[in-house]
Amino acid sequence: MPAEDVIVLERVVVRYRQRLVLNQLDLRVPRGAFFAFLGDNGAGKTTTMKLLTGLLPPDSGQARILGLDCWVRARELRHQIGYMPERPRFYDWMTVGEIGWFTAAFHRPGFLPRYREWIGRLGLDPATPLKNLSKGGYARVGMALALAPDPQILLMDEPTSGLDLLTRRELLAHLRQLAAEGRTILISSHSIAELESVCTHVGLLRDGRMLLSAPLEQLRQKVRRVSLRYAETAPDPSGLGTILLRNGTGRFWQVIVHEPNPQAVAALQAQPGITDFEDAPVPLEEIYALFMCRRSNGLDREEIPWVQRLET
Repeated sequence: MPAEDVIVLERVVVRYRQRLVLNQLDLRVPRGAFFAFLGDNGAGKTTTMKLLTGLLPPDSGQARILGLDCWVRARELRHQIGYMPERPRFYDWMTVGEIGWFTAAFHRPGFLPRYREWIGRLGLDPATPLKNLSKGGYARVGMALALAPDPQILLMDEPTSGLDLLTRRELLAHLRQLAAEGRTILISSHSIAELESVCTHVGLLRDGRMLLSAPLEQLRQKVRRVSLRYAETAPDPSGLGTILLRNGTGRFWQVIVHEPNPQAVAALQAQPGITDFEDAPVPLEEIYALFMCRRSNGLDREEIPWVQRLET
């Protein structure tokens, strides 16, 4: 049976000073997913996060978490959601321990012991003044505060932005463990290659609309790179599937194809003069680059029917 959708946005519209920020946005995140929410700057990722945390009402449409309206039931959802903004801001005159004590006053019993446990796991000294922390240390405090309510759902807006490589990997490793424990994680980030190693689902946002949303494994099977070398005549790609990109140089030939026809791929490999044949999944970063362009090889979103099929 399909997993229950715990985050649901339906035809959400948000305007800011007459500018359309979210344009009929649809989003579904199943329980237990590690959902990579990807898009260029200005695509609407942060606005979506604010909507889900009850900081912003939609102009129209519905946004629900665990079946509850994110704006109307924001106070109730606050204890079931952990939120880490892109640039957390604390009272820097406090220490790591004091900010947890202060924040606990707004939460249910158990917050402070869990916060202390998490700062220990994340290698933070409770006596350290916040103003003396590095950017990575500041991010760890934000993560500990997000996890202290023991939330079912984590919303993380660019949590690794500006962090060094080792710190990014450490934070993602913690998130991967949380996902393995059954929590649902929605994370926006520009570290696409790193997210690919941990996420289970992917959504691409462009101009406030969901361009593509699918489980990562499904995407890997549906979007493939077929490459080869030929002896004399370049192969004809017709019949392989929907060709998204075709390039190559000299005798090297490759295409990126959606829903490749297995029989056609096998027949291509068996043709005389074909060597170095490879049928492989396309890295997420390359898929992102392909679909986030305004027009990809002359094809816009409305002209690529399989994108809409993936959304349903």
